[in-house]
Amino acid sequence: MSLHLRYAARSDVGLIREGNEDSGYAGPALLMVADGMGGHAAGELASAIAVATVADLDVHPPATGEVLSSLGDAIADVGAEISGVITADPDLTGMGTTVTGIYWLGDRIAVVHVGDSRAYLLRDGELSQITHDHTYVQTLVDAGRITEEEAMIHPRRSLLMRALDGMNPVEADLSLREARDADRYMLCTDGLSGVVSNDEIAAILASGDPTGGVTRLVDLALERGAPDNVTVVIADVVEIPDASPDIPVIADTFAPVVVGAAGEPRVRMRLPTVRFPDDAQPDPDRPDAPEPVVGGPPTEPQPLIDAEIMVPAALAAQQKSAAEQATRARRKSRRRPWVIAGAVVLVGAILVAAGFMIARSWLSSQWFVAVNGSAGTGTVGVYRGVQGSLLGVHLSTLWSDSGLQVGTLPYFDQELVSKTIPAADEVDAQRIVTELQTRAAQCQTLMPPAGCPGTTS
Repeated sequence: MSLHLRYAARSDVGLIREGNEDSGYAGPALLMVADGMGGHAAGELASAIAVATVADLDVHPPATGEVLSSLGDAIADVGAEISGVITADPDLTGMGTTVTGIYWLGDRIAVVHVGDSRAYLLRDGELSQITHDHTYVQTLVDAGRITEEEAMIHPRRSLLMRALDGMNPVEADLSLREARDADRYMLCTDGLSGVVSNDEIAAILASGDPTGGVTRLVDLALERGAPDNVTVVIADVVEIPDASPDIPVIADTFAPVVVGAAGEPRVRMRLPTVRFPDDAQPDPDRPDAPEPVVGGPPTEPQPLIDAEIMVPAALAAQQKSAAEQATRARRKSRRRPWVIAGAVVLVGAILVAAGFMIARSWLSSQWFVAVNGSAGTGTVGVYRGVQGSLLGVHLSTLWSDSGLQVGTLPYFDQELVSKTIPAADEVDAQRIVTELQTRAAQCQTLMPPAGCPGTTS
């Protein structure tokens, strides 16, 4: 008997984002998620690079005693690859990604982690988080200044202290852990952990198979509004006979699964020098669906009746009058549905107009701070409305531009602005911009604080 992994993965753009910057991977030896940042034009590239680079360890496995060093080298390779992409296209400066992965060693696992994506273990019904968030609020929790519950709703809960941006060297958290039969591992981006509690995650992971688990967790995040991309990977440790490696239920899962940006052909086309892993899932741009059947057997022709019935004049007049009355009745009955339909349309139009006015009033009261322009070269802008679009119509407008270059901000502020900072009103939005300007100015001093572009934090 030996231990193997049975896994599933799913990624969803969410309900607010215009594109999916998350990437996920599940293979025979490697599980990982990556949360890209830096705007739609770059974050998706960074996370895709991370998956493609680290997943090479699934194809070229390192020696058992070199797994941790190989994972550390892979993280360095991700940074170098991102750096090369930025050098080729400076407009992509500011792109970055988190990386959280598990490498399978049979009776142990190796964990690699950078950022705020997470890995969990469900063992004997108990859920534990096996990674430590590299965020500003986590430092507050570690210092005892706020509780875990307060961290969940802290306005700066997305501020990253560590991520792969291709400019600053990053040290990954690396560790080895024991693996046991019936263990269940779950990796996710903060699009899930930010809206679903640990208790809810534990309840869902406690039953079903990996496919059902990733489906239920992503669906729950969508029910909660899914303000960010959501990516989930689940794997079960299962014991199978050594002499029967081809048991169908296990063998079917041995093909790698790539989800999110790394699985999109349009993203791969923008990274022609990157070697992506093979994917067991169908190409989403070319669904294998049969063409719709048009037509069918012809309708049987109805017999034509050409007959003339001779009746007395009085009877004919009576029949004519009855026929005219029947015609008028039919006309009225035909008009009645149209009248009803017209009334329904009118009422619907009134309700839609009222709803539009309410929605417009609500949108005008929403404010946030975000990037104006492309990643790396954009500036900090104040927006009115909410991020995203509905039926092709943008739900926000640029209210003012501060002129502050996003690339001059400390790295974790760049990440926050790229994900948008909600504000209570216009005054609060301007206060946030002022704070960002202050921290950007600190980065221009002779002794810039940790986290500024060019520092080695």
